[in-house]
This record gives sequence, structure tokens and C-alpha cells, in this order.
Amino acid sequence: MKTRRLPGTDLDLSIVGFGGWAIGGDYWGDDVNDERSTQAIRRALELGINWFDTAPIYGEGHSESVLVKALGSDLKRVTLATKVGVRSIGDHMQSQLTPEWIEEDLHTTLRRLGVDCIDLLQVHWPCEFGTPLEDTYAALDKLRQQGKFRYLGVCNYNAASLEQIAAITPLVSVQTGYGLLRREAENGLIHTAQRLHIGVFAYEALCRGLLTGKFTTPPKFPETDMRSRDDRFKGGRFFHAQRLAADLAKVARRLGVPPAAVAIGWVASRPGVTSVIVGAKGPEQVEQNVLAANIVDRTKAWQIVDRIAAVHGGTPR
Repeated sequence: MKTRRLPGTDLDLSIVGFGGWAIGGDYWGDDVNDERSTQAIRRALELGINWFDTAPIYGEGHSESVLVKALGSDLKRVTLATKVGVRSIGDHMQSQLTPEWIEEDLHTTLRRLGVDCIDLLQVHWPCEFGTPLEDTYAALDKLRQQGKFRYLGVCNYNAASLEQIAAITPLVSVQTGYGLLRREAENGLIHTAQRLHIGVFAYEALCRGLLTGKFTTPPKFPETDMRSRDDRFKGGRFFHAQRLAADLAKVARRLGVPPAAVAIGWVASRPGVTSVIVGAKGPEQVEQNVLAANIVDRTKAWQIVDRIAAVHGGTPR
């Protein structure tokens, strides 16, 4: 497994990270269970993944708990990244970034993880209640100085906000959706992060499974799987993705890897990207995902993928 230094830190992170949303048990269907989640986490360790990304709202803390139990004593030798700021308000999850809620949320996570300090703390998404950036990030800077976490990152912020936050407190990472079917981060965010020496973590490289090649007809998901309500799995958007996935499968066969590895490897090869966060419900998915590391330096392959992406153009709405 190849690693890359996260700018501004002493963290060398595997170019494929383990995403902990699915193992939380909510929104990803009826086939999530702790035994298979544990197997996936242990297999990730065996194959060289050395950092794990989670959040308190993934299963209302369940993802964090499963990770800690599965990692056991290995928790000390991996980088654990989690998030802060989102809370359940009525029937919705919303980002509340007052200093008081941030401190409460962080302390709850520290207790759940059984640690005194988190390696990388990330603000999950921008505030929805009007708290000024200065108040939020000054409070986080104070908590960092108290030793509650080592490094600070953000998720789902735009380029302009990244500039504003970086002027208030040091940032080391920004997490954003980025893949062959989701390229809006190329419109300024990645360039801004590079200029500010901030690492980029990409999620949705597989577009929730669309680019794995496993779906040749529109799938039917249970109501417990949020993909049952995702328009990308329906109509023209699905068939557009399916045609792209079929062409990626041709490249995958030439490289001797599964299509998922090609989709992940392309993202990992892009300038400015430190690591790609990929979720997994079981060990077999991890085994496919990590093969991206074997092909990330195959420049000619990415030139072919770029041409394929250009032929298919943007995703229809």
C-alpha cells in the first residue's frame, strides 16, 4: 500500500482510506452487520490501510464504536479521523457549530472512542444556523490547544470558505465528493487546497457503487438503503453511469484489476488528492478497493480513462 504525507502534518496516510459510514448501520440497507464490518476493518489493516474515517452521526455513534472494538490494540498504530458539529434536530440531521455544541459533541466522541486525543478532527459540513466562522474555528483552535485533537480538517466546504477558515486557524485537509461522475471539486476547490497546502480527501469515487460494474440494470434497493431514493440509480442517469462503468471494465481487464480499482485509482492519481475514502460492508469489497494502489502510477491508463470520460461527457440530469 502506497502512502502520502498529509500536508502540514507528520501523518503518512494510505492512498486508500476506510470510510465508516456504511458500518454505522443506517441508510445502507439490511445487509450491514457488525461481524462483517469487523471482518472488513481487520482485512483493511492486513492489506495496508492505515487510516479510518468515521463520524458521530454514522449510526448515532455506532460506526465509531464498531471501529474501536474491531481495531482493538491496533487503534494506537492507525490514524483515526472523525467529525464534529452535526446533531439530530427533530427528524433531520443539521450542522450546529456553536462553541458550546462543538465542545459537547467532541467530548462525547472522545468518551465513545476511549481516547484523550483524536488524530484528525473534521467539521462535517457548514453551519446551518448562522454561527460566524470566527466563533466556530476560534473555539476549535482552543480545543486543539487543550490537546483534544491534533489536526483540523473540514468536509463539504467550498473554495471561498476554505480560504476564510484557513485565515482563522490552521487546516490540514478538506474532504469532498470527487470521482468520474462527480467532478465539481475541479472547479476551484482542489486548486485552492493545493495553493493553501491543504490535503484533499475524496469520497464517492465509486458513486455509491455505480462504477463497480455490478449494476447492469437499474437495481432495486430496500427502503432502508438511501440509494432507493437516489436519482443516479434511475433512468437516464443510471444508463449514463452504466455505459461509463462498462468502458472502465475494459480498462480494468487490461490492468488485471476489478473496475472499482480503476475508478478509485483514477481519483487517487489526480493532482492534489492525498487519499481516497472508500466504504466497505465486507472484506471482499476491501480487497477490490485496495488494488487501486497497485495501478495509481499507470499514467497511460489514466490518459485512456480521461478520453473515456470525455466521450461520455457530463452526467445527465
